[in-house]
Amino acid sequence: MGQKLPETTLHRLDVQGWDNVSEETLADVAPWQRLAYGLCAVLAATGTALASPVILWCLVPFAALAALFPVHPFDLIYNHGIRHLTKTGPLPKRGAPARFACGLGAVWVAVTGWAFWAGHTTLGYVLGVSLCCVALLVATTDICIPSMIYRAIFGSPKPRQEAPSQG
Repeated sequence: MGQKLPETTLHRLDVQGWDNVSEETLADVAPWQRLAYGLCAVLAATGTALASPVILWCLVPFAALAALFPVHPFDLIYNHGIRHLTKTGPLPKRGAPARFACGLGAVWVAVTGWAFWAGHTTLGYVLGVSLCCVALLVATTDICIPSMIYRAIFGSPKPRQEAPSQG
């Protein structure tokens, strides 16, 4: 507790829709909000490497649920398990930009699975590798391209207010 996030990281998280969450809360859980993206990247990479529509299509419901609800299904791994071991707080609810990203991901992974199923292997690999790159980018740097698209369409997050100094 009492950690401060670098301005760049804070801005990237705000773009994802965490702009209504206190900086202190984010500093505590920021690394763990990446878990869902990392798991999605691993599963998508596995499905792509194996050219397996079944593996890819198994990921679709998770991405779709993450688009519909403010808690990603993979956040539950952290919220109901890992956080008790790390003595950190629960992940805050995800904002509209992150849910938009998951919705886009659900469509993307479904189409990638279809490409492999339909025999369009090159298209499947192009879609799968690009999907994995986008997921790995957010899982490692907090740069979320779909959230940036959302913000370009619906507006940027408001600047954070400085916390009043304790004096």
